[in-house]
Amino acid sequence: MNITEELEEIKQKCQTCKKCSLSKTRTKVVFSGGIPNKKLMLIGEAPGYYEDKEGVPFVGKAGQLLDRIFASVGLSRENDVYICNTIKCRPPENRDPLPEEKEACKEYLDAQISILKPRIILLCGRVAVNSFLNTNTGISKIRGKWFDGPYDSKMMPIFHPAYLLRNDNRNIGSPKWLMWKDIQEIKRAYDLLN
Repeated sequence: MNITEELEEIKQKCQTCKKCSLSKTRTKVVFSGGIPNKKLMLIGEAPGYYEDKEGVPFVGKAGQLLDRIFASVGLSRENDVYICNTIKCRPPENRDPLPEEKEACKEYLDAQISILKPRIILLCGRVAVNSFLNTNTGISKIRGKWFDGPYDSKMMPIFHPAYLLRNDNRNIGSPKWLMWKDIQEIKRAYDLLN
């Protein structure tokens, strides 16, 4: 079985999941987007309104900004990035996922990571960072730094694009300026992979 087939098998299992109450309120399961690859994976927080409607992660305004951020260094979800979330169903009113919801979805996310064994994992937003780094340290303090991840990967916390949309300032030291620095470092590390 190849990577695509393995991921499809997990996706089919996820589509019928009823392990938490979000299965009752979801429109669609949001399993993944982008292209399965062993180089670069982005893990977001949870599906939002548009993602729940379309069944694809990062398709609203935040997703459009994420695509522009990747494009600024010559990357794209179509060719270079596999995208998923810590949970696969939208929490009501876009609230943070509850611990039991993250636990219910953990097997699916763990399977995605295990199948791909990505070399670089981007932890996009506070929920993803807390899920992997077991810290309450704010992203502003740890973004742009590399951490050891599963399967010898390197993980980097990055600002969620929804946060960047709310903080439009581009001055030196601003979140958008810092994101520009981070995406350049990510591209540098990506280019070193064979």
